[in-house]
Amino acid sequence: MMPLLSDTRPARTVHPPLQILWRDDDLVAVYKPAGWLVHRTGLDAGETRFVMQVLRDQLGQRVYPVHRLDKGTCGVLVMGLHADAARVLSQAFEHHRVEKRYLALVRGHAPAGIRVDHALRPDDAPPHAPVQPARTELRCLARVELPEASDTRFPTTRAALVEALPETGRRHQIRRHLKHIAHPILGDATHGKGPLNRWWAERLGLQRLWLHAWQLTLPHPATGQRLVLPSGLRHPLLDGNSRQMATEPAASAEAAGSTALREAALAGAPVPGEADRAVAADLFDWQLRVLSLPWVVCQAGDAANA
Repeated sequence: MMPLLSDTRPARTVHPPLQILWRDDDLVAVYKPAGWLVHRTGLDAGETRFVMQVLRDQLGQRVYPVHRLDKGTCGVLVMGLHADAARVLSQAFEHHRVEKRYLALVRGHAPAGIRVDHALRPDDAPPHAPVQPARTELRCLARVELPEASDTRFPTTRAALVEALPETGRRHQIRRHLKHIAHPILGDATHGKGPLNRWWAERLGLQRLWLHAWQLTLPHPATGQRLVLPSGLRHPLLDGNSRQMATEPAASAEAAGSTALREAALAGAPVPGEADRAVAADLFDWQLRVLSLPWVVCQAGDAANA
C-alpha cells in the first residue's frame, strides 16, 4: 500500500471582506485599509492584499478601477461595476469633476490656508521629462505642540492636522506638495524625515503613513446626481459640532440627498463582521492615536511656524 502524500501546495491566503460604503448597479465605494494595494504590481511583489481581487470575489463580479490610493493611504475608494460606468467615472476624475478631501497629519504648524501650485514630474520619469501641472488646496484644521523634543534644536515638537483638496491627480501629489511647503506627512518614508517619523511612531504606538481619504463627492455615472461618499471618520475637529467620536461605519448615503440612492446604499451595506472590525480598527487608529492629541483649532490668519 502506497503511503499518502501530503499536499505541499501553499495555502491560499484568505483576507477579510472589504467594508462597502456604497453600492448600486453602477458603482461601489469601499473603505480601503492602510497597507492594501488597489491592484497587483511588480513593484511590491511580496504583497498579497489587493482591493480589486478581494472585492471581485466578495461581490461575485468584475470591478473596474477608476482612481487609486497609495498603499499606505486608507479611506474611500470607488470602482465601476461595468465598463460604461467606469468610463464615465474615469472621465469625471480626469476632468476634475470629483471633489477629493483628505486628512493628513503633518510636521510643524502648517499655515491656516494655502494653495500650492507646484508642477510635478512623475516619480519614475527621467530628470529631463516635462513637469505636469499640479494644484492642491490645503487648510489647517488644528495644531498641537508637545512638550518633548524630537530634535535637539527645539524644546518642543509641533504637528498639524491638515485638510487637503487636490485639484489635479498626480501620483503622490498631496505628499509631494506638503513636502514642498516643508510640512511633510508624518510616517511618509519617501518624502518625510526618518528620525521624526520614528519619534512619532514611538509616541503614537504605530508606524504608518498618516494620510486618510476622508470623502469623495462625484457625479453619479448614470444620473449625474451629486453623490457624497464619506469614509466614516468622525470627530468634532472634523465636522464642527459636538457629535461623539464614533468608530461605526459611515451612513452609506450621508448627504447624498436622494431617497432612492440611500435605499440602494443600505441594500449594499455589509453585515457586521470582519469587514466592520477591520475598518473600525483603522478608524480607531486615527481617533485614538491622532485625534485624541491636545489639539488647538486653527483660526484664519494664524501665523504658522515650523
